[in-house]
Amino acid sequence: MARRTRSLVLILPATIVLSWPAELSAEGESSDSRNAFSQPLPTLDFEGLQRFREGNLLFRKLWVSAPSAFPGSDGLGPLFNARSCQSCHVRDGRGRLPEGTADSNSGLVLHLSLAGRPEPTYGRQLQTMAVPGLSVEGRISVTYSEFAIPIRDEPPVTLRDPQYRISSAAFGPMFPGALLSPRIAQQLIGLGMLAAIPDEALLANADPEDRDGDGISGRANLVSSIEGGQIKLGRFGHKAGLPDLRDQTATALMLDLGLSTDLYPAPWGDCTKAEVDCRGAPNGETPGDTDPREVSRKNLDDLTFYTASLAVPSRRNPDAPLVMRGETVFGDAGCASCHVKEFQVPTPGQGKTDTIQPYTDLLLHDMGPGLADGLTEGLATGTEWRTAPLWGIGLTEAVSGQIHLLHDGRARTLLEAILWHGGEAEASRNRVAALPPPDRAALIAFLESL
Repeated sequence: MARRTRSLVLILPATIVLSWPAELSAEGESSDSRNAFSQPLPTLDFEGLQRFREGNLLFRKLWVSAPSAFPGSDGLGPLFNARSCQSCHVRDGRGRLPEGTADSNSGLVLHLSLAGRPEPTYGRQLQTMAVPGLSVEGRISVTYSEFAIPIRDEPPVTLRDPQYRISSAAFGPMFPGALLSPRIAQQLIGLGMLAAIPDEALLANADPEDRDGDGISGRANLVSSIEGGQIKLGRFGHKAGLPDLRDQTATALMLDLGLSTDLYPAPWGDCTKAEVDCRGAPNGETPGDTDPREVSRKNLDDLTFYTASLAVPSRRNPDAPLVMRGETVFGDAGCASCHVKEFQVPTPGQGKTDTIQPYTDLLLHDMGPGLADGLTEGLATGTEWRTAPLWGIGLTEAVSGQIHLLHDGRARTLLEAILWHGGEAEASRNRVAALPPPDRAALIAFLESL
């Protein structure tokens, strides 16, 4: 059972109130459980737990098309990628890859862009499902080519390089020059803690000009908030393109489920002007109501509260000699330059801080041509990605039933994910490949302990 320590209270936008302990594990839950990512913060009071459960019900809800006999659950689409949040974020963890083009409910989506804007015909994202009477926009087709990467004193590691295309496109080819960027659903643990890191703490790790000469030049993504349009530091999404959890939740509801909110009031979701039937389809809004959107402000806030309240599981065997050796190797290889171990998070009104250990700087880094998608997002270029948090990564398979890492799930093991690192991380990748096998095994054991 996790040790209970003092609580940290944070007031987030939309009057979301959270509390969590300095040790961030969920109590009473086996760390290797399939449900390890679905536990509430252990310091939530009765009211908070009730709100967490309400948010969980919304997270799992299967939405239906309008009109229906269940007006509180209709408004899906008309074009969409999933019927529920849970469909993509399996047990609040990572999504899975599609098993053929007919498998449209996998947690993998294609973001679309033309010269930094949504693709004119298909919008910001390819929708692979549709309500009755409408055609899907298309199907995601993935093929792989393989190549081997040599590592010291062990057989080469085979990496698979994915190529994406759209099959059965309903409105013909996309505009010339349009880009496809695959994105797999991410784990949701610890998001409230990431939201609490002070901007100045993140900016302290930024070195866009690489003035210290270490080859690492992380920089912050600055983006406009959806509500109000203020320029804020991006934290969430594969390219840190969203500044807070309410923006992230509303964006997912719009793009993935086609549901309107006060942040995205259009009831047709991502449908473009070229998709006339989609825009003219029935919707689940309530005209004349004080809160007419398909997802009410309360439901949006409850969903946001839920994602912000998911606890981080306890580590497994952090004091084991092999794991401790692996953490040393992690630092010596330079991995900690981007995967920053810990931050001090202030306790509002108490003049105190608590320590969190997400192993990320939430900054953008150039990861080289191997992982590049060419797609810009805010200040992020086509080769830049946000450093992914590593806490909980060792439980990926236990929660999701499989391992698909990196932004598009191409890596099937932790070592494959490391060997895909290029750009600013190339030197660290080469150090890992050159390690003696016992040190490399220790590194993997450390990552599996997180």
